[in-house]
Amino acid sequence: RWLAMQLAAHFGVCANCRFPFPNAFLQEIFQRVLPDSPESPLFNPEFAAWRLMQLLPAHLDEPEFAILKHYLNRAPRNLRRLQLASHLARTFDQYVLYRPELITRWEHGDEDHWQALLWREFARGLEKQHRAALGRAFLEQIRQFDRESCPLPRRVSLFGISYLPPFHLHMLDGLAHLTEVNLFLLSPCREYWGDITPERTIGKVMARPRSDGQSPAELHLEQGNPLLASLGALGRDFLGLLAALDCLETSVFQEPGENSLLTCLQSDLLNLRDRTEGSREKTVIPADDRSFQFHSCHSPMREVEVLYDHLLELFDQDPTLRPGDILVMAPAIETYAPFIQAVFDAPEDDRKRIPYSIADRSMRKESQVAETFLAMLELWDERITAAQVLGLLEAGAVRARFGLTEADQDLIAGWLREVRIRWGIDEEDRLRWNSQAFRDNTWRAGLERLLLGYAMPGDNRQLFCGIL
Repeated sequence: RWLAMQLAAHFGVCANCRFPFPNAFLQEIFQRVLPDSPESPLFNPEFAAWRLMQLLPAHLDEPEFAILKHYLNRAPRNLRRLQLASHLARTFDQYVLYRPELITRWEHGDEDHWQALLWREFARGLEKQHRAALGRAFLEQIRQFDRESCPLPRRVSLFGISYLPPFHLHMLDGLAHLTEVNLFLLSPCREYWGDITPERTIGKVMARPRSDGQSPAELHLEQGNPLLASLGALGRDFLGLLAALDCLETSVFQEPGENSLLTCLQSDLLNLRDRTEGSREKTVIPADDRSFQFHSCHSPMREVEVLYDHLLELFDQDPTLRPGDILVMAPAIETYAPFIQAVFDAPEDDRKRIPYSIADRSMRKESQVAETFLAMLELWDERITAAQVLGLLEAGAVRARFGLTEADQDLIAGWLREVRIRWGIDEEDRLRWNSQAFRDNTWRAGLERLLLGYAMPGDNRQLFCGIL
C-alpha cells in the first residue's frame, strides 16, 4: 500500500499494479512454466488434515505406528485424532517448504518410519503435484528456455520481505538465469552479523565442558550488538541464506548520527557496536529527549488514548508533519481495531480529528455488510438455528433493508419461542444431520403454525391438517 501511494505521488497515478505475496507469485510462475502440472489443493493444511484423519485408523495396527496407537487410544479419541491430523498437516507442509530433499527420500522409499509411510500413503498418485516436486520440475524446465522465449516477467522485484524460506530463494535463483530479479531488503546493520551470538548462548557454551579438548575461549564467540544478537535470529538466518547466493549486492545505508537516544541505538545497530564493553565514552542524552519511550498502560483502550494524545502533541510541535508520515504497528491489530475506532472517531472538534486507516484486517472485520453477507453464505452448511437467524436480523444492513426496529426484533424472537422453532429448514434438510427425518421444531413447521394462526383462530388448542 505504501509503495502504491509513493508511485502515485511520483507519477501522478498508480493503476494496474499487482503486489502478490511470494507464495502466490511462485504459484503463478509455476502455472506459466508448467501448465500441465497444477498444484493439488489436497496439500493445503486445511484440506490435508481431514485426509490424514481418514488415513490414520488403517495404519494404527502396523508396528511403526505403535506410538500413535498408544496416544490415540486415550479418550477423547476422535478429538485427539483430529488434533494429531491437523498438526501433521502443518508439519508436512513445512517439510515440503523447508526440507524438500527429505520428501524426495521418503517418496523413493529410503526411509520406513511412520512419518515416511504416512506421507507415501497420503501423497499416493499426487507425487508430482506438491510444491517440492513442482519446484524440481520448474528448475528443470526453465533450463530449456532462453531469455527470448521464456514465459516470465521481464523483471521481478521483491519489497518489504524480512525472511524467505530456502525454497523460495532457490526458485528466485533459478529465475535469475532468465530474467532480472531484484531483492530490496531492509537490514539494521551494514556489517556482516551472521555469526554473532546472544549473551545467554555464550554463557551456556562457556560453562559446558568440551570433549574435543578445545577451550571455550578458542571458539571466538562474538556478541556484537547485544540487542541485535538477542532479537535478530531470524535476520541472521536469512542473511546466511543470501550469502550463499551468487548475486550482486548494493548497500545503501545512511548514518543516523547520535543526536538522541533513538539515533544512538540505531547507530550502534548499524555499526555492530556494543557500548557495554566500556571501550567507548558514554554519550550524554538531553533530559528532554523523548525519542524513545515506554508507556505502561492498564488496557488496550488506554494504550490507544495515550497514542492519540502523543500524536496530537507531535502535530503541534511539527507543522510539516502529516498523518500519512506516521505508521503505528501492533502485534494483533484485530485486538486494537475497535479501540482505535472508538478513540480516533470520538473528537467532535475537526482540529483534533486525525485521519487514519487500519490495514491488515480481514474483509469480515472491516465491513459489517461483508460480515453479514458471508454469514448468510455459510448458512448452507449449517443447521440454521433460530439463534443464527436472529443474529442476522440484528445486523444493521438487514434491519435497514426491511425497516426493522428493536421492538420488531423482540416480537420476532417471541414468535420463534412460541412456535418452538429450533433448527433445520424441514424434515429433508434434517437428513443431513440425522438418520431419521422429523418435521417438529423446524422452520417449515414453525412458519406453517404462524401462517395458520394468522388465517384461523385456533386459540392454540385446535389442529388443522395436523398443524397446531
